[in-house]
Amino acid sequence: MINLVWLFLLLAGIVVAAINGNIEVVTAAALESAQTAVTIAIGLIGIMAFWLGILRIAQDAGLVDGLARIVRPFMVFLFPSVPKDHPAMGAMVMNLSANIMGLGNAATPFGLKAMQELQKLNKNPKEASEAMCTFLALNTGAITLIPATIIGVRVAEGSANPAEIVGPTIFATACAMVVAITMDRILRYRYRRKHGG
Repeated sequence: MINLVWLFLLLAGIVVAAINGNIEVVTAAALESAQTAVTIAIGLIGIMAFWLGILRIAQDAGLVDGLARIVRPFMVFLFPSVPKDHPAMGAMVMNLSANIMGLGNAATPFGLKAMQELQKLNKNPKEASEAMCTFLALNTGAITLIPATIIGVRVAEGSANPAEIVGPTIFATACAMVVAITMDRILRYRYRRKHGG
């Protein structure tokens, strides 16, 4: 669906530019945007490599296991249907850790692994389980302590103080996480009441 929205916006822009006799503006903007995208992407390579390396070192040093022990009671409360020592729990903790560090790209493989493992526990494979819905809400609205990718984009764009967004990011993502977990609980409760679960 989103592809159709982007296609509509692109075609509408071209048509409006053609009607106004400014079709060359569209071409110039497309080429300039492509150049800017490549510049930003190259600028992100360094910071992403740095943070992915830090995450790998943390994983090899056992810091992620330490974080897992700290987060485990929270995760057990949120995911009562997932056994404590199940691989899904480990994958969810790794995904959450990567999201906390602001590494959305690094979190994706862990999120996919977590969903695969949660599917193995799913009693009705044609529907998402409660644990899957909770994980998706938590994954989408997880708190971010170090918005590494955004800082990298700000550095690439020449920001005078690229890290000034850390405080607002922590506040905004903390609010998002509270809302995501709260709505998950409310909707789960309403679903159970409606379906007699």
